[in-house]
Amino acid sequence: MIETIRNAWKIPELRKKILFTVFALLIFRLGSVVPVPFIDSNMLGATLNNMGGIFTLLGAMNGTAFSMAAVFALGVQPYINSSIIIQLLTVAIPALERLQKEGGEEGRKKIAAITRYVTVAIGLLQGFGYYTLIRTQGGGTMLDTAGLPGWWAGIVIVLCFTAGSAFVMWLGEQITEFGIGNGISIILFAGILSRGPSMIRTMYQGVRNNLDGVTGEGIFNLPVWAIPLILIGMLAIVVLIVFIQNAERRIPVQYAKRVVGRKMYGGQSSHIPLKVNMTGVMPIIFAQAIASLPATIAAFAGVSKNDPGFWGGFLRVFDTTSIFYIVVYFLLIVGFSFFYSTMQFNPVEVANNLKKNGGFIPGFRPGKPTADFIHKVLNKITMFGALYLAIIAIAPIVTGAVIGVSSLAIGGTSIIIVVGVALETTKALEAQMLMRHYKGFLE
Repeated sequence: MIETIRNAWKIPELRKKILFTVFALLIFRLGSVVPVPFIDSNMLGATLNNMGGIFTLLGAMNGTAFSMAAVFALGVQPYINSSIIIQLLTVAIPALERLQKEGGEEGRKKIAAITRYVTVAIGLLQGFGYYTLIRTQGGGTMLDTAGLPGWWAGIVIVLCFTAGSAFVMWLGEQITEFGIGNGISIILFAGILSRGPSMIRTMYQGVRNNLDGVTGEGIFNLPVWAIPLILIGMLAIVVLIVFIQNAERRIPVQYAKRVVGRKMYGGQSSHIPLKVNMTGVMPIIFAQAIASLPATIAAFAGVSKNDPGFWGGFLRVFDTTSIFYIVVYFLLIVGFSFFYSTMQFNPVEVANNLKKNGGFIPGFRPGKPTADFIHKVLNKITMFGALYLAIIAIAPIVTGAVIGVSSLAIGGTSIIIVVGVALETTKALEAQMLMRHYKGFLE
C-alpha cells in the first residue's frame, strides 16, 4: 500500500487527487471538533460512555464528533441509512426498479437526488432524537440555553446537526468525484481512526486492571506474555480480514460461437466472480442495531441493568457480555447476511443474461438448471461469509469480557471497515495508474 501511494505521488494528476482527498478530510476533522451551541460536550461524553447500546455503535462509526456533540456529530450515518432504505425500496417498488435498470444515467441521477432528500429527512429525525436525549438526560444539566427560549435552542441544535450531515454527504460526493476512492467510505474510515487512540488507551487500562497483581511485569506494567498475545491476536484478525476481502469464488462460463455477417463472435471462456463477503459490514451494523435495541430503550427510560426486578434482569440478559446476547448477535448476523446477499444478487437474472448472450456454465443446461446451480453456490459462499463476519464481530466481545473492556464490542465492525476501505482505496489508486500506463507500476 505504501509503495502504491509513493508511485501515485509521482503522477501530477494523481497527486492533485490525493491532496484534494487529504484537504477534504482535514475539513471533516475540523467540523468534528466544532461544538454545537448550548451543549455541555464534556458532560455529554461522560453520559454517553455510560449508556452503551446503540450509542456505542454511533460513537464508533462517527468518531469523537458524536460524543462531543460537534457539528458533524451525525457523520455519514444519515446518508448510509438513506442509501440502504432506497436500495431496499428499489427492490420493493417497481417504479424505482425500472428507474434504476432502464433509466440509464438520468435514472441514476434521479435516484441519487432522492437519496439526498431522504438523507436530509433522516438527519432531521436523528438530530431531533439526539437533542431529545441531551434535553432529558441528566435533568437537563447538559443543555445551557444562555437565557434564550428552549424551543429556539432546540431548533438551532437540530438544524446544526442536520446541516452538518448534509455537508458531510456533499463532501463525500466531492471526494468521489475529484479525489481517490469512495468519499463516504473514506470519511467513515477517518471517523473510526479518530477514536483509535482512545480505544487503545481503554483496552490498555482494561488489560492492566484485569491482570493487576499478576507476577512477571513487562513493558507498560503488563505481564510479559500479555503483550505478544494481544499483538498476535490483532494481527491475525487483520490478516484474516484481508484474505477474506480478496477471496472470491469464480464460476466458469463458456460462450458459444456465433456468426454475425462475415465475422465469428464468442467461443471464449470467462467466469462469474462471487465475492465471499459480498455483503460487506452491513449485516454486522444491522445486527448490532437490533441486538442493542433493549439497552437503547432502557437508556431513554432511565432503567439500569443493576436495578432489581424484571427490567433489571431483562437488561442483564441483553448485556454485551452475556451468552444470550452473543448467541442472538451471531444468529442476526447470519440471517442478515443471507437477506442482504439475496437483495444484491439474483441468480435467475444472471442465468437469463447468460442465456441471452449465448453463455453457459459447463455441465449445466441454460435456464433453470444454471440458476439453481448459481443459487446453490451462492448459499454456500454466503454461509461461509456469514460465519466469518460473526466470528470477527464476536471475537472482540469475548475478548472484552475477558479483559473487562465493554467498548471492544464494536471493534470487529471498525476493523472490517478500516481494512476494507484501505484495500478499496489502494485498488482505486492502482486502477488509476494502470489507466495511465504508469511504467513503474506495470514493472
